Amino acid sequence: MLPSSTVENYLKAIYLGVSSAGQPSGLLPMGQLAAALGVAPGTATTMVKTLAESGLVRYEPYAGVTLTEAGEKLAALVVRRHRVIELFLVQVVGYRWDEVHEEAEQLEHAVSDRLIDRMDEMLGRPKADPHGDPIPDPEGVVKPQPMQSLLTCPMHTPVTITRVIDQDKVFLRFIENHHLKPGESIEVEDRDSASDSVRVRGKNQERITIGTRAASKLLVQ
Repeated sequence: MLPSSTVENYLKAIYLGVSSAGQPSGLLPMGQLAAALGVAPGTATTMVKTLAESGLVRYEPYAGVTLTEAGEKLAALVVRRHRVIELFLVQVVGYRWDEVHEEAEQLEHAVSDRLIDRMDEMLGRPKADPHGDPIPDPEGVVKPQPMQSLLTCPMHTPVTITRVIDQDKVFLRFIENHHLKPGESIEVEDRDSASDSVRVRGKNQERITIGTRAASKLLVQ
């Protein structure tokens, strides 16, 4: 039996949460999982226990949850569908990059992996979606790519923006309006801890100052 959309949403949320949480234990706290899914902690715990019984996650009470090998592969394929759909909507259908997340959230549960593979082939086997998020291959594997944020990259050195880790529409439009989308070359000119700001020089020598929270969401190579 194929996983339900609810199961897929939980697995995807755990997959994304564990990969971004930086937890030494590799476990995603239940509170973070519940918040990501917009459900009560008790609801999340009940579902996670069911997933653990199915062999898709490993749950440790009072510690958190992580995926088993089987759960991780299923989650990666959901992420693959989501990101291929986003890129297809932008490159083929003509959507804006700040419009595709919600559409992909719905479509990722409705399309087959066969259709996704055809879309992937049509797009030229891309490595990333419109926001720079890596697209898992048909086996659910993502090749690790070392990246730094604007808070940690070298200063006064040309770097290329490779990924934006925020799907908020307002934030994406802000990024686009200031030429900070993936593929843009910039330099960090100053970091001011007192004002929590980062000044960058980008396209056409334009200088812009952004907050450290925004800077942490822009990954570069």
